[in-house]
Amino acid sequence: MESRTLFEHLFPELRAYARSLTSRFDAADDLVQDAIERGLKAPNAPSALAELRPWMFRVIRNLHYDELRKWRVRKEYIASETRQSSVPGAGGDQERDTLIRLAYERLPPEKREILFLVDIMGMKYAEAAGILGIAPGTVMSRLSRARLALRQEVDDDRKPAEARQGGNARG
Repeated sequence: MESRTLFEHLFPELRAYARSLTSRFDAADDLVQDAIERGLKAPNAPSALAELRPWMFRVIRNLHYDELRKWRVRKEYIASETRQSSVPGAGGDQERDTLIRLAYERLPPEKREILFLVDIMGMKYAEAAGILGIAPGTVMSRLSRARLALRQEVDDDRKPAEARQGGNARG
């Protein structure tokens, strides 16, 4: 049987399995779509239906748990940012978000890149290390420096204009 026909044959089962894992039909459909895409692109995908079926179930399961991990990391990051931004004198969430975005844009590209991969995309240190071609320990130290630089940029934005200029505005 052709691989495309195998996937068509398995589609109802894959969809049912994905729906059992997720609470939303659209999320289940996305899981199945991603899994089939990976299956079609995989050079070592099983060619027999009996082997492909459990293999595809594992792909769906792994994709689902990867998404849950990413969601959990993003949720923890948002909670952490909320705690850090609850300093006296800070405006509403919109003001804080604007300050963070402006500060982020002013960072050097290498600091923005590491923050994006780990804090925004929710990648693990090892994943980011693989993308960047560096050791996970290097990712941790670069991330620490990038977070510190971002905090300093945000703190600088919160200071009154005269304090940033280093002088007194009085004439």
